[in-house]
Amino acid sequence: MSGTTVTAIQRAGVVGAGGGGFPSHVKAAASADVVLANGAECEPLLRADSELMALDPARVVRGLSLIRESVGAKRAVIALKRKNGRAMDAIAGALRDDGGIELMPLANIYPAGDEFLLVFEATGRVVPEGGIPLDVGVVVNNVTTLVQVADAVEGRPVTDRMVTVQGEVASPGTFVAPIGTSIDELIEGAGGALLPAHAVIVGGPMMGHLMETGGQPTTKALAGVIVLPVDHPLVSSMSAREAQVLRIARAACCQCMACTELCPRALLGHDLEPHRTMRAIQYAEFPEDHRHITSAYLCCECGMCELFACPLGIQPRRILADLKAELVRRGVPNPHVRTDLSPDDVREYRQIPAARLTRRLGLTKYDVDAPLREGRLHPSRVTLLMNQHAGEPAAPTVKAGQEILRGDVVGEAAEGSIGARVHASISGVIESVSAEAVVISTAAAERGTGERGGGSR
Repeated sequence: MSGTTVTAIQRAGVVGAGGGGFPSHVKAAASADVVLANGAECEPLLRADSELMALDPARVVRGLSLIRESVGAKRAVIALKRKNGRAMDAIAGALRDDGGIELMPLANIYPAGDEFLLVFEATGRVVPEGGIPLDVGVVVNNVTTLVQVADAVEGRPVTDRMVTVQGEVASPGTFVAPIGTSIDELIEGAGGALLPAHAVIVGGPMMGHLMETGGQPTTKALAGVIVLPVDHPLVSSMSAREAQVLRIARAACCQCMACTELCPRALLGHDLEPHRTMRAIQYAEFPEDHRHITSAYLCCECGMCELFACPLGIQPRRILADLKAELVRRGVPNPHVRTDLSPDDVREYRQIPAARLTRRLGLTKYDVDAPLREGRLHPSRVTLLMNQHAGEPAAPTVKAGQEILRGDVVGEAAEGSIGARVHASISGVIESVSAEAVVISTAAAERGTGERGGGSR
């Protein structure tokens, strides 16, 4: 059965829907003694996972059961925030028929959904430096991913996903959108932007990025879209140029240690001290063997250091991400591989309430319900990126002018690579094909002609 499940997941193109986009068939083929369903949805303003759990808890449980069987785990846990009452009640009800799965309520803190923190909270195990949960016998899957796993076993590929639209829009909501739908179209579905001049954050406010041009498409890993005024502090922070970020860090860092004291990885015992990295970048040349430079490999880029901890507007997360990219470019291996780690004794006292973080971000007025809208969006065109997952991009398998049905394969992963298939999310005609994307447009004669296994969330 496990081999059948792995094959079904691979054929359906399931990847980590929580943001990482790691091909899920790789995890399903592993061996572990614990499986965790991540329903924490820890970034402020996002609602897609909680709406999904409230709507279809049985599918979450079914997906987790399939993964548990596939990896041979003895223990299965669904973790979600206690504050999401509807989702908690729905999952608890679905578990009455499956007493072998535990429900783990979480506090409303950030970043509760970080998989390293989830693993520690559920098992007491600390994922080693440079490691993954599998290193301590745990497999973690986002709840949306698990629903897609359940769909995959029934022959339905990944064609849709739920996306929350929040911020300066007329009617915040969560939408079932075909993958590849323009983000602009999602915003129009939420009643449109309330401000003529506005900025769009793709993803969550902590780990997302600014949309640089209109028409950017949704992907398998996109859970949220946030519309903000162009002068909002969060927009200013995200739009700062690299040279400006470095100049401020070198001039202003007072070594107060607040970034390190609140760093989730440091609190788990990892050798990451952002304040010392800010000191290390004072060197005129790039010291690629300096441990506080190479410690960039340990950063999870949660944004806590720059968007909550730092009182001076310094951006350690941005700097650590840039350092990590430069280390990879230079071929410098990660030297941080300790396995015997002990969490800081004060860790539980340095967890930040999500409501407090939301206030610090200046987002409280936007922290409103974003209920699931009935039905599925029907875009006239979708742009399916070939690289919307971790690993190798898919290669297009279609030609311009070809008629296509929802659910058909339009991009295939190379044999033996870590990658994922891409499927048509709507029926129509292939408008254009490149190494980067396949564009499908609905033709009047093709509307309502049929589908091939589409319909996953």
